Amino acid sequence: MAFAEIGTNLWISENISPWDIYYHGITKLLAYKQTKYQEMIIAETGMYGKALILDGKWQSSTGDEFLYHEPLVHPAMIFHGHPETVLVLGGGEGATVREVIRWKTVKKVVMVDIDEEVVEACKIHLPEMHQNAFDDPRVEVLFQDALNVLDNSQNEWDIIISDLSDPIEEGPSFKLFTKEYFEKARRALKEDGYFVIQAGPVSPGEIRMHARLVKTMQTVFKNVHSYASFVPTYGSPWGFALGSSRPIPTRPEPEEIDRILREKTTGGLRMLDGTAMLGLMNNNAFVRRVIEQETQIYTLSEPPKFFGKGTLGKEEK
Repeated sequence: MAFAEIGTNLWISENISPWDIYYHGITKLLAYKQTKYQEMIIAETGMYGKALILDGKWQSSTGDEFLYHEPLVHPAMIFHGHPETVLVLGGGEGATVREVIRWKTVKKVVMVDIDEEVVEACKIHLPEMHQNAFDDPRVEVLFQDALNVLDNSQNEWDIIISDLSDPIEEGPSFKLFTKEYFEKARRALKEDGYFVIQAGPVSPGEIRMHARLVKTMQTVFKNVHSYASFVPTYGSPWGFALGSSRPIPTRPEPEEIDRILREKTTGGLRMLDGTAMLGLMNNNAFVRRVIEQETQIYTLSEPPKFFGKGTLGKEEK
């Protein structure tokens, strides 16, 4: 059987598990730097456009990031109904903020990212993602530790979006997937606010971290809901967890969601509409059962440890 011609000999290999590797073919390296906090790569890929990779873990690419950023942002905004103040923790590419400011109701967005060098590189190399969102007068960017910002916030935010890099042990984010972190977020929210976190893959071989994050959030928030979106460049369906003191509808009316998006946003969504929202809020039976059966929670003394760092290298002849 003949194989298709390979278009590159430069690859980023991402370790998905101790037994699985996802290779991304690179056509051009746009930026590479070891910052104070992490290894940063911005590259042009053969299939999915430009991509940001931190500590060898794929963050997002211009070709499919909307399948991640739209479900990360909009369910919480929709359920709130009239979000005015939004705190984004992480989100260096600017795509999360881009989605937030689609909402006409939003008056203030603060994005907190610990790594200024990554954000500045994304401003230069990934304009397709941020789409000048950093220049919106409602947006303020702080280069601080997310924990410090939460410590100085109380009943302040309608929405908090935790868009952090994966909690690998060598990286800066593993403490921000724990019960203590969720407690800080809850205190920073207004009483009717919503907190959402990117919560790792939900494929059968990798789902344990997601299930434990959901269980951990359930110790802090009265209502917690798991949902997922398939993002091809992650090599897995990707999970999210939404928490609030308010009920979280799992069977929203598609027509009502379409009306809300039409009236309260500037439009332009590519993935999410009323029909997609109805599907998004209903996980398959396997995911629901794994979450139901999970008992472990994450704390600062026992935080999650996401698997592996990837590498950049050339194919050996």
